[in-house]
Amino acid sequence: MPSKKVSRSKLVKKLDTVFSQYIRLKDADNEIATCFTCGKKDHWKKLQNGHFQSRKHYATRWDEQNCQVQCAGCNVFKYGEQFLFAKYLDEKYHIGISDELYYKAKQIVKFTNIEIEEMILYYKNLVNKLI
Repeated sequence: MPSKKVSRSKLVKKLDTVFSQYIRLKDADNEIATCFTCGKKDHWKKLQNGHFQSRKHYATRWDEQNCQVQCAGCNVFKYGEQFLFAKYLDEKYHIGISDELYYKAKQIVKFTNIEIEEMILYYKNLVNKLI
């Protein structure tokens, strides 16, 4: 019996999950991560993957520079703290990165299911190395 094809929405959800784990783990120290915008420290599992440009933009949805650890207070209740997020991105990477991400987000990008599956494997491997 052939294996059932995984739906696109399930693939996207799977990639979102493993990518979020990677973002929250990569800068964690002894499993403690720091909110990018307010500095709150907590276990990486209790924090979130905050997006500078909204997740609705596939061009930047899984862009490591667009995504940083955020606490629920900043990410949800303060709508991502957009101004501080942009300011700190420019400090962390280089001046103008927030503008670049803004324009990149406007591009139309269509990932194939194979590309999404490859990204899932890539980030799974990175997460496994960090855990």
